[in-house]
Amino acid sequence: MDRRSLLLTSAAAGVGLIAEAARAQTELPPAQPYPQTSPTPPGPPPGAMPPPAVQPQYPTTGPNTGPGGAPAPTYSREDIVKSASDFLGVTAESAGAAVERVFRDNGRPTGYVAGEEVSAAFIGGLRYGKGLLYMKNRQPMQVFWQGPSVGFDWGGNGSRTFVLCYNLQYPDAIFQRFPGVEGTAYFIGGIGVNYQRANDIVLAPMRAGVGFRLGANIGYLAYSRRRNWIPF
Repeated sequence: MDRRSLLLTSAAAGVGLIAEAARAQTELPPAQPYPQTSPTPPGPPPGAMPPPAVQPQYPTTGPNTGPGGAPAPTYSREDIVKSASDFLGVTAESAGAAVERVFRDNGRPTGYVAGEEVSAAFIGGLRYGKGLLYMKNRQPMQVFWQGPSVGFDWGGNGSRTFVLCYNLQYPDAIFQRFPGVEGTAYFIGGIGVNYQRANDIVLAPMRAGVGFRLGANIGYLAYSRRRNWIPF
């Protein structure tokens, strides 16, 4: 092969390499889809109602329920007669007569307060007391009470007081004002009984002691955690 033929062959080979490289640059691989990290959930169909929102759960303990939403346990007549007669220092027959009347009016109590109080009145009066609140499955809790009374009564009274509590589902519910109309000339077996009410809670104080009160007065007793010398 002469020199001229060799040059032509080399040139043709170089042109082929250049064309092959150009074709490799222009023929790119097909595009791949962009990866999605999490698929978008499909929305509700047109006209469909949205799913209901989750409602928060609230505790059910309140004035009408005890711990866990269950009513507070109650005391039997025998339990109350024994406790009242021992505390008030009266016979079981006297306590039983008073308790029988209260049970007939209100049923079985959920608690009771055993305490002492002093009071005096002539047309207007004041009453102060303190005691322990007892409820089943709970520790005794100290309670104070005070309040005025206005009405047609007279005399003095220093007595032990045994208060039956109805629909008292937890101890703190007693800390409020309880108005009532009390006729302390109303005795059963030597024990004076009257009723006080606030909302759904009924208190039935039973009193026995030195002194007496006559007539019917209108007032209230405010129960508190601490002694309050101002009854208004």
